Amino acid sequence: MPVSLYYYGFNMNLYQEIVMDHYRHPRNYGSLEYYDFSSDQINPSCGDSILMQGIIENNVIKELKFTGKGCVISQATASMLTQACREKSIDEVRSLDSTFIKKLIGIELGLLRIKCALLPLQALQEGIRFYKGQ
Repeated sequence: MPVSLYYYGFNMNLYQEIVMDHYRHPRNYGSLEYYDFSSDQINPSCGDSILMQGIIENNVIKELKFTGKGCVISQATASMLTQACREKSIDEVRSLDSTFIKKLIGIELGLLRIKCALLPLQALQEGIRFYKGQ
């Protein structure tokens, strides 16, 4: 039986299972036929890529989808982020940062892996900046 690790008081094995489930069965994966924003980001150090598309109504994200390729962390985080950001105001989403992402995925990450985890957030926030600029 594996040794349980604890992170912020929670069983880390549970968070690893949740991350793997989002990687194997991503939520909100796919493209939108019509969207208010579309933004892609690439991590040049590892080659991960994320494309975020969304629909915004009254400054609230109503629909959010992603496509991409890359490591478990980038793809699982994109899946988790799309769930977490639906029905949030665009101002709320613009204020999210690495602390939010770390809590969202619930596992410790090194410097290189945190870049993978932040890639979906960067794509989402860039999409919103594009939307606001129109």
